[in-house]
Amino acid sequence: MNTVALPIESFGVSHKGLVRELNEDSYLVEPQTGLWVVADGMGGHDAGEVASASIVDHLATIGIASSAPDLRARFEDRLSRANAEIRGIAESRGITIGSTVAALLAMDGRFACLWAGDSRVYLIRNASISQISRDHTEVQELIDRGIISAAEARTWPRRNVITQAIGVSDEIVIDFQQGEIMPGDIFVLSTDGLTAHVTDAEIEAATVSATPQAACENLLDMVLARGGTDNVTIVLVKIGERRDGQSPRPDPHRAEA
Repeated sequence: MNTVALPIESFGVSHKGLVRELNEDSYLVEPQTGLWVVADGMGGHDAGEVASASIVDHLATIGIASSAPDLRARFEDRLSRANAEIRGIAESRGITIGSTVAALLAMDGRFACLWAGDSRVYLIRNASISQISRDHTEVQELIDRGIISAAEARTWPRRNVITQAIGVSDEIVIDFQQGEIMPGDIFVLSTDGLTAHVTDAEIEAATVSATPQAACENLLDMVLARGGTDNVTIVLVKIGERRDGQSPRPDPHRAEA
């Protein structure tokens, strides 16, 4: 099969918001390896940021994979190492710490999204936004069971209680979705500091006609203008158009971080 590279542009921003003293979020933009990550740490002062940084630091060592399955295997290996490191730090301090993670892997015309917790991955395709990830939260479980509505969930007292995270147990539980990358696709990764203030429709409107950097900065401005009640991290990945009518193969070496 003839393939032609698709250009990829990406950008990330992170801000502590207007209420929190520290930024416990971390993110990774590694277009050359086909990896983008956001992580939202939890555990209090000088703990949450340690957990999210551990995830990003380990994932930053992935290197150039030989295939999409190899990239996935490297990702899971590094995440396992981070989980062990976070568990060790927590044990030494006698506390529980952890971090959400949401990641996009892209190689050979395919993507995989992997996540634990309530950090999200969105896909904007053909001017329509969809949430690829599914929140690991108590409130999402209540919605799934039909106990509360999506509208009620927005003000539910325990809406921020997550049910899965990295570092909270010896066994890692992550979900994933995968598919084919299409020209013009836009992926948005974010911690819940974004979605606390900005709707899915607003995310779509801010990203479809802007560069990744401009879109990230515009979304951050919206969050801060609306109170910025939490740390907020946004990573945006835009897939370019195919050329010569050939089948696409994303080329991370053409990406801009």
